[in-house]
Amino acid sequence: MTAARASSIKASRRHRLFYRMPHYADPYIHWSLIILAFYGLLMITSASMGLAIGQPGYLAFVIAKQAVFLIAGYFSMTYLANRFSLNFLKSQDFPKLAVGMVFALLACLAFPEVNGAKAWIRVPVSSLDISIQPSEFTKTLVPLVIAAYCGDVSRHYEKGRDLWGRPFLFVMLFAFIIFILQSDFGSMAVVLSIAIVCFLIPQNPAMRKFQRVLGVLTLVGIAGIIYLLTPAGIQLVEMLPIADYQKNRFISAFNPFADQYDTGYQLINGLISFASGGWRGLGFGNSVRKYTSFPAANTDFILAIVVEEMGMIGFLLIFIPYLIILCRLFHYALHMKSEKGRIILIGTAMYLLIHCLFNIGGVTAMIPLTGVPLLMISSGGSSTLAFMVSIGLAQAVISQYRKGLIQ
Repeated sequence: MTAARASSIKASRRHRLFYRMPHYADPYIHWSLIILAFYGLLMITSASMGLAIGQPGYLAFVIAKQAVFLIAGYFSMTYLANRFSLNFLKSQDFPKLAVGMVFALLACLAFPEVNGAKAWIRVPVSSLDISIQPSEFTKTLVPLVIAAYCGDVSRHYEKGRDLWGRPFLFVMLFAFIIFILQSDFGSMAVVLSIAIVCFLIPQNPAMRKFQRVLGVLTLVGIAGIIYLLTPAGIQLVEMLPIADYQKNRFISAFNPFADQYDTGYQLINGLISFASGGWRGLGFGNSVRKYTSFPAANTDFILAIVVEEMGMIGFLLIFIPYLIILCRLFHYALHMKSEKGRIILIGTAMYLLIHCLFNIGGVTAMIPLTGVPLLMISSGGSSTLAFMVSIGLAQAVISQYRKGLIQ
């Protein structure tokens, strides 16, 4: 083979990295994500119609912005699926990535708050409102941090904190900035939930006491949230030193009809949308609720519009791809010996599962609203891009496992 021919083949392979998944990647995960991407774009278009009234160009902007993030997410996903290696977690560059995330989270404090939270970096593009939410990418980074410092460690440690101390410090620093400084409880809850599960995976004996403590604290936390949704718990919530809108979320989850024209208005309208949709829905584009003053119709509460228009069948078009992705991620994680790989796969699965539980639980008044989007379905460039990056990392691990490069 001539040098020119070899160079041409090499360049061709580099070119393919930008739009093709590796041959050994899981096709079920890939196509489930593609279905979610197209279905999400379709439903965002429909859910945004009511918001577009009186705002020329708004609908086109929302569609274009989501499409741009989907394209960027797809290229990022395929690139990482082809290029990411677990060896990167051992490099000297990885800690710089975690430190860089801390500065990105702090940078949000320089921008105006939105809905009570300072969680976005505003990007000035002419008169357009484009923003990036770094906390979404923290959900992708947390499994990597824990995998880097705690996964596949055979060394004996006299003190357990010498093993788990550094990743725990990073996680708590992320959580402190997101919750205390940015006032974003939902993202903080997701980050901590992912971290807790990931910390439970490593088998090094130095982790055992720490894992027991995490398990106990998790059970106490779940019991505490359940208690706060009881009549006695609601009285306690009203005395807590938290913002009024945070108190109202607990009160509305306990009884949306306590203040049906104010704090419970959003939940009640969401429940009406669910009831209106039935099994088959009113038809694509035929939602009545989106043309009223229904808040967050194309973001946090988009599931209500999906069910109203497409019925429970439309909900299954979300649920089934979600279930396929979760099952495939857990399948590989359970068969894999590499703790680093297992942490990344289970961390990605928990990212999807926790978002799903928090969003569906919130819009159905089963738990307090957290402002967590429905991944790949809600309008939101940062959440879409971050989750596709997570899938790219998971596909890289799966591909290398199926090739036999990792066990």
